[in-house]
Amino acid sequence: MRIQSVLRAGLVLSFGLLVSACTTTEDANNAARSRWLGQPVEAFFAAYGPPIDEYPLSSGKIYTWRGGDKTRYIPPTYSSPEPATTIVRTETRSDGSGQTVTQTRVIRSDPFWQPEMISPPRYQQLFCELQINANKAGVITAIRASNDTDGDGFSLSRCAEVLGVKK
Repeated sequence: MRIQSVLRAGLVLSFGLLVSACTTTEDANNAARSRWLGQPVEAFFAAYGPPIDEYPLSSGKIYTWRGGDKTRYIPPTYSSPEPATTIVRTETRSDGSGQTVTQTRVIRSDPFWQPEMISPPRYQQLFCELQINANKAGVITAIRASNDTDGDGFSLSRCAEVLGVKK
């Protein structure tokens, strides 16, 4: 009983460490703000590529930037085997000498079980989209992730991966 408690605590701690190591959209927003606020918008575009759209304002421009496009294959998922059931098969036959022989076999699970597809294979588009506000002088005054997908690895944010956020 004590060993199970120690193992359970170890699993909870491991899961907590794994989740805490994941980067999020908020981490990406914080990193982008700390790195790019007050910098020339051209410096951002030189580092990450040109914007896909811009909207003029009386105070400057709002740019939409998109990057880190990648397609990820997600394999199908199947149902897991049904819980192990015990099947007892008893066969009675007579051998050649006239004696009756009874044979009992115990099968731990159904040998005819076939998995069912729960979700088909699919492709998922991964990308990061930022909204960047710049004043008339071309200096970044605001920057935030406006559309962020899951990351390619353990990250919860594609923007965090693209912007190089480390946790």
